Amino acid sequence: MSQKLHTTVLLNEAVDALMTDESGFYIDGTFGRGGHTRLLLERLGPEAKVLGVDKDPRAIATGEQLSAEDNRFSIVHDSFAEVGKHINQPVDGILLDLGVSSPQLDEGERGFSFLRDGPLDMRMNTSAGMSAEEWLNTAEEKEISWVLKTYGEERFARRMARAIIERRQEAPLKTTGELAKLLSDANPAWEKGKHPATRSFQAIRIHINQELQDLEKALDEMLELLRPGGRLVIISFHSLEDRMVKRFIRDHARGGDLPPGLPLMESQIARRMKPVGKAIKATKEEVSDNPRSRSAVMRIAEKLV
Repeated sequence: MSQKLHTTVLLNEAVDALMTDESGFYIDGTFGRGGHTRLLLERLGPEAKVLGVDKDPRAIATGEQLSAEDNRFSIVHDSFAEVGKHINQPVDGILLDLGVSSPQLDEGERGFSFLRDGPLDMRMNTSAGMSAEEWLNTAEEKEISWVLKTYGEERFARRMARAIIERRQEAPLKTTGELAKLLSDANPAWEKGKHPATRSFQAIRIHINQELQDLEKALDEMLELLRPGGRLVIISFHSLEDRMVKRFIRDHARGGDLPPGLPLMESQIARRMKPVGKAIKATKEEVSDNPRSRSAVMRIAEKLV
């Protein structure tokens, strides 16, 4: 268990922020290997309930083991964007730890890592959807370039997309090692301390798993699921995700888009959330122990009405 806890980003900070009622009902929308959930269960009372959600079949297997050990916990195999289908009661807190998990990166056969050779899959749910291999070998150059630039903020997206098209005309791309080398060779300006394929791998993964679309849908739904006083805690690892979360909290804290200068009483402004504190980042000690936490940003909001 200690290894799982060690690799769980912002573990104590997230659970501290999430818990408002030791007998409450909580959702871990990105269960992973259960680091956040296990600590949450340690702190909750005997009447509490926790629902885990994950797309990854291996995460589900881990969750089923935990469910057998602790009857306060249950898990469903789905996207967190669909969690509303699985519950029928108000929620005291919802946690999302976005992006790819350490175990997924460590398993070369999942296709997420540019450091470990394996098949080009990249699906969090390996039983559904198009793999990275299928997409890269069939998508048009313009679409590949758009994904690399938009989701990866890759400066050399067009150049890399052209390299992918030229390569697959000779033979289909099959492995992460092939793709990593191809992207590295097409990248003329390597960033110090960063693998030249980092941004592109991230972009392809986000596209394959529809991560930003899921998050956009989930934010609105989760606001409805929370009871007044309930907390939404979201850990992001990508600037696009964090911007989306920050904007969502800000807009609901303001009460929506109001015309500037319009004279309104406070009671006329429909504020639905309030931010709790400022964005939280990992400490130097945590980054040293777990480099993945370097880009983590955690935002907390509380539902008002």
